[in-house]
Amino acid sequence: MQTRKIFGTDGVRGIANVEPVTAETALKLGRAAAHVFKHLEVQARGQGRHKIVIGKDTRLSGYMLENALSSGILSMGVDVLFIGPLPTPGVAYVTRSLRADAGIVITASHNPYADNGVKFFRADGYKLDEKIEAQIEDLVFSGRIEGIRPTAEDVGKAVRIDDALGRYIEFAKAGFPRGMTLEGMRVVVDCAHGAAYKSTPCVLRELGADVIVLGNQPNGRNINQDCGSMHPQQLCAKVREFRGDVGLAHDGDADRVLMCDETGSLIDGDDIMAIAALDLLAQGTLAEKTLVTTVMSNTGLDAAINAAGGKMLRTGVGDKLVIDEMLRGGFNFGGEQSGHLIFRDFSTTGDGLVAALQILRIMRASGQPLSRLAKCWTRFPQLLTNVVVREKKPFDQLAGVSELVAAAEAELSTQGGRLSLRYSGTEPKARLLLEGRDQAVLDKWSQKISATIRQQIGA
Repeated sequence: MQTRKIFGTDGVRGIANVEPVTAETALKLGRAAAHVFKHLEVQARGQGRHKIVIGKDTRLSGYMLENALSSGILSMGVDVLFIGPLPTPGVAYVTRSLRADAGIVITASHNPYADNGVKFFRADGYKLDEKIEAQIEDLVFSGRIEGIRPTAEDVGKAVRIDDALGRYIEFAKAGFPRGMTLEGMRVVVDCAHGAAYKSTPCVLRELGADVIVLGNQPNGRNINQDCGSMHPQQLCAKVREFRGDVGLAHDGDADRVLMCDETGSLIDGDDIMAIAALDLLAQGTLAEKTLVTTVMSNTGLDAAINAAGGKMLRTGVGDKLVIDEMLRGGFNFGGEQSGHLIFRDFSTTGDGLVAALQILRIMRASGQPLSRLAKCWTRFPQLLTNVVVREKKPFDQLAGVSELVAAAEAELSTQGGRLSLRYSGTEPKARLLLEGRDQAVLDKWSQKISATIRQQIGA
């Protein structure tokens, strides 16, 4: 096994046309992935040869990577099904719907347009486990499949699937109660000029909503640019301007959603989890009475869930870790503060549209505005600081950082607070999360710790 790695916490990601996100490496990834998936099951799931679905978001570099990946896959005698721009959860669903052997989505999610990446799905629509990722990495670097060269009729064939968008739209609508509509509701949607620019507005309109759409004119370069869930202030302003009942914002690949209530106040992933988990608890449908979330979620969420007779499990950061824990424990709901929400009764991965529809369902069923629903819990003061770094040196090797962290934890523990310090898995950043009842204490320790990190490894 080679020691080099290209997979991060959520697939392969980086600056497009710079290693590892180059056409050359994408070609090797395609060949390696085709070999691995072809041998996971000797018999293809559908008729004929093994098949791999390829979808993408709206980045300019998607064309380059799409062609390179498909060339690698076809060269191994595996067919390719092109589905074009579609949300990441849509690719997962279409992979299952078409009985393909795997799915690939070309996206860098919430990152700027200059970045891109590759995510893989198994035949069942779940993300790859580390064992399969390691097999693909080994093949990319070892060259052990260089001698496998199908010829003549054994080379794969590529076809374009024209109804992929329609399949996903019908799938998303199926999670909304039959007979319930959104008639009379004005919804403002920010699609981030990303993969959901057609699907989310279409679903909401077909359910009867009056839809005002932002961020639905992708040009390959404007994805996530001052819009979407990374910049929700635009959405909140437009909800107030158009007197919307609710707003929702996706990131570039629409596996996230943040919302906005009728007053223009932001509703983040913790708010959404509180509303949905308490509703599921009241219905008796929250599996094991357990919500799965990450170390980034606010401690106030624990208090609200516990008070309602449920419990919370926390994982490391990343929706893949949340899903893994849900699968291990048989849980059906989990997510992240950032807006990744996984409703396993409907989807195998984070789905911003499915999550938004569940909140809209609760609003309709209860007759309450989102601002009132969001008052179901009390948030502890929380401060997240990002420090851009030039290298990810272990924190215990940075002078004074461990001592500052220990002192901060000691003070925060007296007020029921906590601290989390980690490196981002997708960006060159150190992330410092502080939580407690006294904002001044959070500000003090944030300044001290972030300044110490910045002095030593700041970009």
